[in-house]
Amino acid sequence: MGIVALVIIGAAAGFLATRLMRVDADIPTTMFIGIMGALIGGLILRSLLAVMGAMSGFVGAVLGAMLLIWLWQRYRR
Repeated sequence: MGIVALVIIGAAAGFLATRLMRVDADIPTTMFIGIMGALIGGLILRSLLAVMGAMSGFVGAVLGAMLLIWLWQRYRR
């Protein structure tokens, strides 16, 4: 997946993940969470991408962002 696509998908995934997990974050934090989540989710779910196609990349990005938000909330305290 190209860098530009990763940033776009990551930003969308970060927005969706922060809304699903009810986190109030500013735009740069949301984008950072989404992009990092896309990296994490992309690495973890690379095999799913081969099986199911491009939509699984977005699913992986959302799941990765949600995992990152959960870790951030858990260890921020």
